[in-house]
Amino acid sequence: MMDEQIKAIVQRALAEDVGSGDVTSQWILPPEMWVRGHFLAKAQGVLAGLEVVRQVFQQVDERIAFQARMKDGDAISKGDVVATVEGPAASILTAERTALNFLQRMSGIATLTRRYVEAVTGTRAVILDTRKTAPGLRLLDKWAVRLGGGQNHRLGLYDMVLIKDNHIAAAGGITQAVERVRQRNQQGLCPEPFDYAQDVRVEGLAVEVEVKSLAELEEALALNVDRIMLDNMNLGEMRRAVEVTAGRVPLEASGNVTLETAAAIAATGVDYISVGALTHSVKALDISLEVEEPLGSSS
Repeated sequence: MMDEQIKAIVQRALAEDVGSGDVTSQWILPPEMWVRGHFLAKAQGVLAGLEVVRQVFQQVDERIAFQARMKDGDAISKGDVVATVEGPAASILTAERTALNFLQRMSGIATLTRRYVEAVTGTRAVILDTRKTAPGLRLLDKWAVRLGGGQNHRLGLYDMVLIKDNHIAAAGGITQAVERVRQRNQQGLCPEPFDYAQDVRVEGLAVEVEVKSLAELEEALALNVDRIMLDNMNLGEMRRAVEVTAGRVPLEASGNVTLETAAAIAATGVDYISVGALTHSVKALDISLEVEEPLGSSS
């Protein structure tokens, strides 16, 4: 199932970029010209997206031979050749930008995630992503987070209940919102992340509640929910929340987390730290495709 979703994502990207045809490559390069190229890392980071790149070239022209030289999740350094490609010149150049867009974005996400994971090393905290992903690219964005060593929060609105401030306000309170969820939460369909071939039936979806104060925390704790999100609390409040909770419910810190603050947040003893910046403010990792001299014509 995941393979089919990746194919569909690549198809949409190519349709957007190529449209009726790459006029520049088609008008300049003879169809029989073949070239070889290599993907060159121009910055240090974590590699992610090779299998998506492979799918791009396959969809553009099945004659293109793509060879990965490293693996998704590998640490890379400036100057590393991460993959090579060989085939019709026009086809390779048609696929180039779409392939690099995926590779650079996913590698950027994986690289930033790895930095956050390293920042909380030695604590119990797990780095989570959020739903602040690029529209249409959530599967790839969350895959890149996992390759960087982070974990995924819910995939979408369907696989976990997350009661946030607006839900609470509309329902009239935390207790009212949780009670309404429990009336309906008899049995849900929870897909395992990135394994859509098997659906896992559970007795109800996990329920998380967002709280903004220690008073709201006490109310949520009495409801025996599965996780509590500490929204924009300061360090002192988080430490107190950990003390009050005493391990009864996993706690998630959320709100304006940065690389500079992640270690201090983790030191409070929270179980999870969700970081929207992993996907909504990512800087693409600098990777280029360098095409060599033509190999000649295809036989």
